[in-house]
Amino acid sequence: MNLHEFQGKDLLNANGVAIQRGIVASSASEAKIAAHNLNTQTGTEWFVVKAQVHAGGRGKGGGIKLAKSYDEVFEISKNILGMNLITPQTPPEGKPVNQVLIAEDVYYPGESKISEFYVSVLLDRSTCKNIIMYSTEGGMDIESVAEKTPELIYTEIIDPKIGILPFQARKVAFNLGLSGNAFKEMMKFITSLYNAYIKSDASLFEINPVLKTSDNKIIAVDSKVSIDDNSLFRQKEISNLRDFREENPIEVEANNAGLSYVDLDGNVGCMVNGAGLAMATMDLIKQAGGDPANFLDVGGTADSSRVETAFKLILKDVNVKAILVNIFGGIVRCDRVAEGIVKAFTNLKDSINVPIIVRLQGTNSDKAKKIIDSSGLNVISAIGFQEAAEKVNKAIN
Repeated sequence: MNLHEFQGKDLLNANGVAIQRGIVASSASEAKIAAHNLNTQTGTEWFVVKAQVHAGGRGKGGGIKLAKSYDEVFEISKNILGMNLITPQTPPEGKPVNQVLIAEDVYYPGESKISEFYVSVLLDRSTCKNIIMYSTEGGMDIESVAEKTPELIYTEIIDPKIGILPFQARKVAFNLGLSGNAFKEMMKFITSLYNAYIKSDASLFEINPVLKTSDNKIIAVDSKVSIDDNSLFRQKEISNLRDFREENPIEVEANNAGLSYVDLDGNVGCMVNGAGLAMATMDLIKQAGGDPANFLDVGGTADSSRVETAFKLILKDVNVKAILVNIFGGIVRCDRVAEGIVKAFTNLKDSINVPIIVRLQGTNSDKAKKIIDSSGLNVISAIGFQEAAEKVNKAIN
């Protein structure tokens, strides 16, 4: 689950991480009021208007602007709100901007003494440990830094059983070239950032840039936060921050129906029971010359209602040229799944305009094949993996 910048900063601030302060607004009028309030709270006279979408590269897309007056805050906010912001991390059509963050200007006099750093905390799956990744090249695309100057990226491995130790925070500050009060501030920043990451069950905390101000303060100017979905049952307050407007509507609908669905870019829809079989089915589709359009696990109770819902979800993708149903009848009997497919197909026959290949193996698979073959519907049955692959290939071509 991704958070907006302002939500991520609230989490950081609650855990002792110094942040660029700001107030979120949903209209130009609210933005102007927010600027007045921010001036009262912080004394800032210039303001940064930031589009709040789940994507990086907002500045390049015109989603981050500097305003030097209240009227400019109003005009800039008016232009950003409602726009479809296009960045390298959005779909081609962009993402609609529903909120803006009015933030204080932290690049105050003495700019020659400021520095920008990159800092993130994430899980290194190869070592099963958390790492702090950091660089002196803040404010830039970290991918470009990694490609062109990998020697400027440092990592610090943190043992999750022990947590971050003082010498590790000192090492980060030293490698970033800091001294004096800025050194101490960075130690505190890194320690608090890591603790915030652990406490919130995050899978990623990325701060780009981390700013050393002209008076040697260390603050988070931006925040990108992803929370592990598997932890949301114990992170109720964070779970309530979810902005469904930022998520794929098909995935949201599937989640509400209790189905595991991930939207992909391919042309073959998949309906499978079990994550392992689903992954194998996607490999099968690739080998057949197609590309999976989705990951869809209907679970162990693939009754007619769930099958019908699954078909509806898959058919919402206009790129789907064929659907492969691959069910193993262990917990659920294949003949019952076949009956569900026939019933669902009958209810949706006016909206199904692509070939459907069905492979049912396991308990009562022979009965299931007879039900499919005798249904009179435009459903193609298959027995083996290779047979299913050949029929998928024929269908998409």
